[in-house]
Amino acid sequence: MKKKFLYIPLMALLVGVGGCEKGFDELNINPTAATSLNPLFTFNNAMINTTFPGSTMVFEHPIVQQVFSPNSGVLAGGNFNVDNRGPTGPNTGIWQRYYRDVIRYLVDVLDKTKADANRTNLYNMARIWKAYASMVLTDTYGDIPYKEAGLGFLGANVAPKYDTQQSIYDDIIKELTEATAALDASKPTEAGDIMYGGNITKWKKLGNSLLLRAGMRLSKVNPTLAQATAAKAFAGGVITTNADNGVVRNNANYQNPVGVMLNSTEAANLYLTRYFVDYLRTNSDPRLASIAGRYVGAKSGAEQTVARINRDPAVQIGMPMGFDNGTIPAQATADKLASFYDYSQLDRTRLGKLDAPTFMVTAAQSQLLLAEAAQRGWITGNAADFYAAGITAHMQQLGDADAGSAVPEAAITAYLQKHPYAAANGLELINTQYWVASLLNGPEVFANFRRSGFPKLTPNPYPGKEIKGNFINRITYPDSEGSVNVANLKEVLSRQGPDNQDSRVWWDKQ
Repeated sequence: MKKKFLYIPLMALLVGVGGCEKGFDELNINPTAATSLNPLFTFNNAMINTTFPGSTMVFEHPIVQQVFSPNSGVLAGGNFNVDNRGPTGPNTGIWQRYYRDVIRYLVDVLDKTKADANRTNLYNMARIWKAYASMVLTDTYGDIPYKEAGLGFLGANVAPKYDTQQSIYDDIIKELTEATAALDASKPTEAGDIMYGGNITKWKKLGNSLLLRAGMRLSKVNPTLAQATAAKAFAGGVITTNADNGVVRNNANYQNPVGVMLNSTEAANLYLTRYFVDYLRTNSDPRLASIAGRYVGAKSGAEQTVARINRDPAVQIGMPMGFDNGTIPAQATADKLASFYDYSQLDRTRLGKLDAPTFMVTAAQSQLLLAEAAQRGWITGNAADFYAAGITAHMQQLGDADAGSAVPEAAITAYLQKHPYAAANGLELINTQYWVASLLNGPEVFANFRRSGFPKLTPNPYPGKEIKGNFINRITYPDSEGSVNVANLKEVLSRQGPDNQDSRVWWDKQ
């Protein structure tokens, strides 16, 4: 009898445990936790992270002689025509930011939306943005991982193969063409997208503007394809007004990386070049008043105070290239300045502020590319009209960046009247204006300088350069590729050429 009494409580206990197990899973699930992430949030994150890293102030802008530093160390690069590698060296800036925080997110968005009939617009928007980010990467480095890029999380591929830049551009053109055509306003849109709020018309214009850019990039290496692509983009309709610009509106939470660099550790170390300042002043360009600021009489970074800043174009003095921290003080004295801290800078309280917008694809750029296409006879239309529209758009865009940088309409009209388009030197005029209009878009201004050969810059005279040619032609791969992706890196170098700054990317044909 005792055994029977012992079994009864045991059976009750087992039944009780079984009953508890029925609700065990539910009890251990957080009812407020997200079970899946809306791919639109991932897409927005990718677009925010496409803003340009501060490293563009080390290579891209000094190479095209807009902004540079006389200092070495972390700022050595285009200012001295030297490479600057390391685990977090400035040559890794675009690579790390775009692969880690842009491409991998976009690959995930594409994976999540490809088969979803209600997210076809988001899927094609992501295709367009991935094409853009990939263009920045390949223009910067040359051959890059493309088809297998971003698959580390989805497919555990941590050693992606490098694709040739030619094949990448072929696919970029295909993706932009197909994705732009596939956008459909009659299908569900994405009101939460940070770029255009789901406006399909604007997304189509962005896609066509990027298609135009991709086509014009091939003007030297494949004029036939360049013409066909530019004509297709023009027929489709590109960005023609600043209201449609591809821009990330940075804020206190998502600050402009270039603005962060200009307002923190390197605030007193980066200056507008003499060539850039002199070009604007010599041509009575009203944009100089919008771009530059000089802390008159400053003898140190601490003396670069608001009380000293002067934005009058007449007092701006750009820093000459060819000097370093040891030699620039004497040059500043020769220029009758208090110190090198007295040279003009990009105004970090306006265009270079922490929450300054990042302009990726603009009406100014698109109109100027159309001017070149018209000049070459690739599209219909008057090159002079496109040229004037491009200049006007950029001058007006400065006011969109900061109200204090607005260029008066009368000043725009006066500038255009004084500087009319002349077909005889049309390509130089157009691409020199593109150089000005792409200020702060380091990857694009560097790419178009290599493609077009304009403006006609005098090589940086700093002695001891590491390059054999006159200008840096590409940014080198991160050192990490030599340890984590050895075989694929070795293969690409055998095809593309040495991993140095003299090797040219495919479309940069001499």
